[in-house]
Amino acid sequence: MTYQESTWDDSPSLKSYTLSNFRTLPQIQNLGEEIQFEMEVVGNVLPFKANNYVVEQLIDWNNVPNDPIFVLTFPQKGMLKPEHYQKMETALKNNLDKKEITKIANEIRLQLNPHPAGQMELNVPTLKDGTKLYGMQHKYKETCLFFPSQSQTCHAYCSFCFRWPQFVGMDEMKFAMQEGEQLVQYVSEHPEISDVLFTGGDPMIMKAKIFSKYVDTLIDAKLPNLKTIRIGTKALAYWPYKFLTDSDSQEMLDVFKKITDSGLHLAFMAHFNHLNELSTDAVKNAIKEVRKTGAQIRTQSPILAHINDDSEMWAKMWTKQVQLGCIPYYMFVVRDTGAQHYFGIPLVKAYDIFRKAYSSVSGLARTVRGPSMSATPGKVHVIGTAQLNDQKVIVLRFLQGRNPDWVQVPFFAKYDENAIWLDDLKPALTDKFFFDEEMKNFKATHPTEDYPES
Repeated sequence: MTYQESTWDDSPSLKSYTLSNFRTLPQIQNLGEEIQFEMEVVGNVLPFKANNYVVEQLIDWNNVPNDPIFVLTFPQKGMLKPEHYQKMETALKNNLDKKEITKIANEIRLQLNPHPAGQMELNVPTLKDGTKLYGMQHKYKETCLFFPSQSQTCHAYCSFCFRWPQFVGMDEMKFAMQEGEQLVQYVSEHPEISDVLFTGGDPMIMKAKIFSKYVDTLIDAKLPNLKTIRIGTKALAYWPYKFLTDSDSQEMLDVFKKITDSGLHLAFMAHFNHLNELSTDAVKNAIKEVRKTGAQIRTQSPILAHINDDSEMWAKMWTKQVQLGCIPYYMFVVRDTGAQHYFGIPLVKAYDIFRKAYSSVSGLARTVRGPSMSATPGKVHVIGTAQLNDQKVIVLRFLQGRNPDWVQVPFFAKYDENAIWLDDLKPALTDKFFFDEEMKNFKATHPTEDYPES
């Protein structure tokens, strides 16, 4: 197969690159066989998919291997711990059959905390008739997450993604729901829910016709408690042509307009991990088209070693987002799953990067919150550090909690310059964090269950 550069001034077609064909890229061939093999080793454990837009428009191949978008989308040796890398390397060098390689890959994957923050055990909701909804999550009172079965992939994969098990064939780890009727039933049974978040994968991988069916079901139900539909998506960064020149781009924009015309708010939760993703004419034009529908674009990203651990870059990115009419929303902390050891940044360093970036942008960009950990008890915000009773501490609070009463209550952890996650922290001034006992009781009433076959 020969590689041809796409025509970007017409209606480009999406071309994907995975383990099966990434070696056909001349840019990859130029990196040499050793690096190609390293990519193959890692790509047999963690998901890997790039596309022609990412390859040709976003990556500066003169800056590889340090280019941030290259690290964001192509496997890197350090993404596997040495013992895991060696295990898969040996399997490939010994030419084991595909079944054996998959078995070894799954053994490694199960050691990488494939579903963090109690997603499988603690967040799966139940209808009043006892039906468990394995295509949904309901962790915070006001917002439920919906995983359409047709959105279980993306235009390209982020190498840090905490939902990586959904992309590597671990079907028992997928969240997916085929029908919108049960979503409507659940929201109607829970008047506290005001927001439904379509997520995946990426809902914008769906054809407009399919997405429209879910939207119509929600709109037609006229649920008095439903105020907002959210879409969690990376499409603006990875394939802006979804809203420009794809065969159903106008149809998808019309669906957005239908949502806003119905009186519901449409919040477009756009993932941008680096300033470079905002550099093309295509993304700027796509943002304009989405905003014309009445949708509001909010932006979010984790802070990532090797990609965006730079306060100046964050400040420029937030400023550019505001200029383009987007609202900076969250700086997250890399979740405790997958390649966290590779991407994770100490919480005190993440806060320092956030503070420096935040202090150098105008008030319009200071809508952003962070660094925030989406941990099992809730979204924990690192506020900073302080000196209390001659003890240096990290100051934290909940932005969201399993118990809403926890929200905005400050609590303190012992200063630890190496801690990268909530579980690494020890309570300061007290024996336990104030929520520990309640969290323990909550877990006791939600025992782990076997996940049904897909």
